[in-house]
Amino acid sequence: MPRPSRRTENFTDSVIRRMTRISQRFDAINLSQGFPDFDPPKEILDRLAEVAYEGPHQYALTWGAKNFREALAAKQSRLMGFDIDPESDIVTTCGSTEAMMAAMMSVVDPGDRVIVFSPFYENYGADAVLSGAEPIYVPLHPPTFEFVKEELEAAFAQRPKAIILCNPSNPTGKVFTRAELQTIAKLAQEYDSYVITDEVYEHIVYGPHRHTYMASLPGMYERTISCSSLSKTYSITGWRLGYVIAPPEVIDVARKVHDFLTVGAAAPLQEAATVGLRFGDGYYRDLLDKYDGKRRLFLKGLDEIGIEHTDPQGAYYVMLDISEFGYDDDVRFCEDLAEKAGVGAVPGSTFFREDINHLIRLHFAKNDETLEAALERLSKMRDVL
Repeated sequence: MPRPSRRTENFTDSVIRRMTRISQRFDAINLSQGFPDFDPPKEILDRLAEVAYEGPHQYALTWGAKNFREALAAKQSRLMGFDIDPESDIVTTCGSTEAMMAAMMSVVDPGDRVIVFSPFYENYGADAVLSGAEPIYVPLHPPTFEFVKEELEAAFAQRPKAIILCNPSNPTGKVFTRAELQTIAKLAQEYDSYVITDEVYEHIVYGPHRHTYMASLPGMYERTISCSSLSKTYSITGWRLGYVIAPPEVIDVARKVHDFLTVGAAAPLQEAATVGLRFGDGYYRDLLDKYDGKRRLFLKGLDEIGIEHTDPQGAYYVMLDISEFGYDDDVRFCEDLAEKAGVGAVPGSTFFREDINHLIRLHFAKNDETLEAALERLSKMRDVL
């Protein structure tokens, strides 16, 4: 029998999604895969109920339903500070996962190099490999997860085709400062590289930190491919609605890639979600207040337990230091945590290129009652692990 493709030999299935399956097996509170246990906005659900009978139920336009793209362009133009043309600057995708893959395949050829910050969301390395590219990993140094300019410039000196930037960052919750983004932008311009951004947590940034869109910086619109989704902003991770915003010459290619990857995102879900894209600024302030309250609740609980952890500037993830438990395998620790303590987590090693096995990632995108129950279980983990 012929052997399967060799291109997947250097990565596994998603460890994050695997930990969800393990959480389900042991009936653990799932703080591994980052999805909420509360409902999307009522206005979106009400519209979905109408769409169930009204339609559309057939294919939308391949690169996104017209009203969805128009609403998205209006929202993002206001936030990003420049005019986005819904007819030439957007392609709607099946989640930001496809958006990132479409972006990568649109600008990267086999043999090209791509810079990836470490720690990183696990898809990025796989995206590079599946595109035939070679990842160049640049460390973000704890505890603040800042990059060293000289290390980043050494990576750019290898003439990468692109750099992937997750801002706010998963798994660390780091929000890149404007000065850091300007440094990245200057190097991208100097070495003629694209910047592919993952900005799915753009509305979850805790003060005094602020989110700056890379594409909004001087000279960066032309070389920035902005990827995001509606999943986190509207609590609809299962709807798989994402998008790419980029200059028309990039979007022309991304639309071809998207067309042959998935044809198009779900038409009825685009119709229902358009309501959310038209929400006023008050919705995003309330969203941030909600997550800031959950962040404070969860971090206070971890402090009371007395375990060292990060303090996220954005997104909804916390990294815990598990050194005291004496495990030399963080995957085994997370399996035991799910089975014996009843809480699902993600081993930190899945996010790092470096040899890291003393960190795990938890998330707090849950109802307060769920978080309190998880903290109660975590408070007993020293007794059971």
